[in-house]
Amino acid sequence: MKRRDFHKMLLGTGAALPFLDGLLNGAASAATPDGGLVTIIQPEPPILVLPLNQQTPTGTVGGKIYESLLTFDFDLTPQPQLATSWEVSEDGLTYTFHLVENAKWHDGEPFTAADVVFSCDVMLKEVHPRARANFDRCESITAPDDYTVVFQLKEPFAPFILAFEASSAPIAPKHVYEGTDYRNNPANDKPIGTGPFMLNEWARGSYIHLTAFEDYYVEGQPGLTEIYYKIVPDAASRSVALETGEANLAQWNDIEPFDVQRVAGLPNMELTTKGYEFFSPMAWYELNLRKEPLNDVRFRKAMMYLLDRNFIVDNIVFGLGQVATGPIATTTRFYDGDVPKYEKDVDKAIALLDEMGLAPDGDGVRVKLTYTIPPYGEVMTRIAEFFRQSMAEGGIEITLLSTDMAGWAQAISNWDYDISSNMLYQFGDPALGVARTYISSNIRKGVLFSNTEGYENPKVDELFAKAAVATSDEERQALYSEVQKILVDELPVLWTYEAQYPTIYDSSLKDLIVGATGANGNFAKAHWG
Repeated sequence: MKRRDFHKMLLGTGAALPFLDGLLNGAASAATPDGGLVTIIQPEPPILVLPLNQQTPTGTVGGKIYESLLTFDFDLTPQPQLATSWEVSEDGLTYTFHLVENAKWHDGEPFTAADVVFSCDVMLKEVHPRARANFDRCESITAPDDYTVVFQLKEPFAPFILAFEASSAPIAPKHVYEGTDYRNNPANDKPIGTGPFMLNEWARGSYIHLTAFEDYYVEGQPGLTEIYYKIVPDAASRSVALETGEANLAQWNDIEPFDVQRVAGLPNMELTTKGYEFFSPMAWYELNLRKEPLNDVRFRKAMMYLLDRNFIVDNIVFGLGQVATGPIATTTRFYDGDVPKYEKDVDKAIALLDEMGLAPDGDGVRVKLTYTIPPYGEVMTRIAEFFRQSMAEGGIEITLLSTDMAGWAQAISNWDYDISSNMLYQFGDPALGVARTYISSNIRKGVLFSNTEGYENPKVDELFAKAAVATSDEERQALYSEVQKILVDELPVLWTYEAQYPTIYDSSLKDLIVGATGANGNFAKAHWG
């Protein structure tokens, strides 16, 4: 699609894009002969500087501006990005990366190993929680020359190679940030990366405009001249934008699940759920195990037997997921499906409740609990309502509590709840995204997305610790298989489904979703064809 045709598509529809009125005529000249892309971003990111903020909207836009040493294919095999090649020593302690030699920052300065050392050993340790945890494992991070970086670990850490994805270790320019107040650096208003796109304009509340970086280090890339991220708070309007051709792409939860198949069924649209393998979101009902009777495994099993999790997948997320079998997703390394299964069985649930001595009162109620609803939209509300209805079959009365984002985060992180629901990313390896929910050392009051349920099992702690530093996949698999069986038997949370987010895009777009970070990738290869 040529640029002139791209502009005709935008401005020739019956509902022209107000946010682009008067804008495209003044847009920069095309960097390549191909056209641009209009997509949706919701909610609006608070900032585009990926080293300073890792929320999903920042990652989606910032992933076009910032890069890391590696990217990953759909099987989570590392692929070159700012590193052209790498070696890992036999003892698993030394990682040596050889960098591209022709990359530039968006301000024209050359990219070198000094930027990597500064980012990973200095800046990210201060501002990026996940990067800090990963790079604190290093004895040293050094640059023997301008295009080589050596990471020397204190002890083996098997998933260390996965630490170099763009949202996990975004490389920042040393010459811009060294010695400054990172969060208040004037450069944050116009981020400087090495990625295929650079920020041209951000009209707050309306759109973010990226343009192709003409000096990008891969010849012939990017294949798009520009990307407009349209900010559309209303869900119905986001669907309309795709229907009318005002937008070419929607990702993550831009389109409500009940509307996905209709929008994806439009003649010019395609749907894929590939591209979220690195994140592999896992959803569950979260339980405060400090409270009775939630602290009794028999009660947790009774609740699981009262749930028809297939109903959640089929009728609440409309097929955009699959029933979870345990703590590790099928798309994450070391998954083991040979674990106990919990199909809905009301009789088994009632037998367990009777065994506990939880007799029903005159109204048939055995126990009363509250459920704090996460304020993440209609799907989370429906999941809460389904839970209340399901528990009623066993005489468990659930009162639903509504709150705002801050109230929910405060309640869960400070353990002031009975039951809620949650969804966490797995980041490609159980040591990075799974263990944090179940190890007792991560019971940290006031910290969200930690072991907020309060689960403690020394054997589980031991297995996760050993698996993180084991150097062979066979040993790690055995350890993670054992820990999955224990967790599925003890049910510290009630796993519901593995989320499969939809990416809906114009069928003329080619090479858009090419790896495990999907719409958060850099789109360097994307083009119209």
